[in-house]
Amino acid sequence: MKTGVRHQATGNSKNAKLFGFALCAMLFALCPPAEAQQAKKGFRVGVLSSRLGPLPTREGVFEEALLKLGYVEGRSIIIEYRYAEEKLDRLPALVAELVGSKVDVIVAVSTPAIEAAKNATKTIPIIMAGVSDPVGTGFVASLARPGGNITGLSLQSPELSGKRLELLKEIIPKLSRVTFLVHGRDPGHGLFVKEAQDAGSTLGIQIQPLAVTSHEEIEGAFPAMVRERTGGLVIQPIFVSSHGLRIADLAAKNRLPTISDPVEFVDAGGLTSYGPNRSAVWRRTAVYVDKILKGAKPADLPVEQPTKFEFIINLKTAKQIGLIIPPNVLARADRVVR
Repeated sequence: MKTGVRHQATGNSKNAKLFGFALCAMLFALCPPAEAQQAKKGFRVGVLSSRLGPLPTREGVFEEALLKLGYVEGRSIIIEYRYAEEKLDRLPALVAELVGSKVDVIVAVSTPAIEAAKNATKTIPIIMAGVSDPVGTGFVASLARPGGNITGLSLQSPELSGKRLELLKEIIPKLSRVTFLVHGRDPGHGLFVKEAQDAGSTLGIQIQPLAVTSHEEIEGAFPAMVRERTGGLVIQPIFVSSHGLRIADLAAKNRLPTISDPVEFVDAGGLTSYGPNRSAVWRRTAVYVDKILKGAKPADLPVEQPTKFEFIINLKTAKQIGLIIPPNVLARADRVVR
C-alpha cells in the first residue's frame, strides 16, 4: 500500500515539474527579453524642419493622420522632431542626430532640410513633405521614378509663381513692377525667380528679385522697395511660417499688396495667398510614411503633385492699404477674410 502511495506521489511530482516547465515556457513567450520588447516598441520617424518650431496645422494633422492609419505615438510609433529655428547651418547636425538614433524614415520639410537629409544618408528613406521642385533641385531622377532613397510630395511652388503674378495683376491692372522676396540660402530660390521672370515678361511686369537670409535683412528690405516704387510683393513661401506676420505688417504699413502661400500668410494679415492645401499635403505625407514602414521602397513610389489649390483674400488688409478687390476676382476666392 505504501509503495502504491509512493508511486502516485512520484507521478504527481513529475506532472508538477512538467506543468512548471510548460508554465515557464508560456510566460517566456508572453514576456520576451528586453531586447525583443524594445524592437517591438515602435517604429521611429524623424521630422527635420528649418522652421522655428511646430505648427498645429502641420504636425498636428500629420500625427492625426498617422493615428488613423493605426500608429499610436509612444507605442507603435515614436516621432522625433528637429527644428533648425531658421538657422540653416544647424540642419546637418540635426539630421545627424536623427540618423544616429536609427530612425526608420526621415520626413524632411523645406528644400534646405531635404538637401541636408540627402547629404546625410543614402540608405534611410527620406520623404519630402512638400518641396518646390524635386527634379530641378536634383532630389529625384523623375516624378514617376524617383530612384535613390527619396520620394514624397511636390508643391509645384516655382510653377505657381506665374499664377500668383497673374492674380496680382488682375487685382491691380496697372501693375508693372513687382519685388520677389526670396531666401538666398534656399537651393531652390533660383527656380522661383526664373519662373517669375518668365511669367512677368508675358504679363508685362518687371520682376525685381530680392534675396534675404535673416530677420534683419527682411526689415531693411522695405525702405528699398518704397524707394524703387515697387507695385507689389511676392514672397517665397519659406518665409511665411516664421516671418509671415512681420512681413504682412510691414507691407501693410507701406501700403504694399502682397501674395504668397500658404494660408497662414493671409491669416497673419497678408493680402492674398494662392497654393496647395498644406493640411492635405501632410495627410498624404503620413500615407507615404505608412507605405515605407510596411516595406515599400522610395525608388518605387512616384512623387505626388497637388491637385487642389486655394485662393484666399484678406479684405481687411485690402481696406487697410486702400485697395479695392475687383468683384470678378473676389468671386473666385475659396475663402475671404473679412
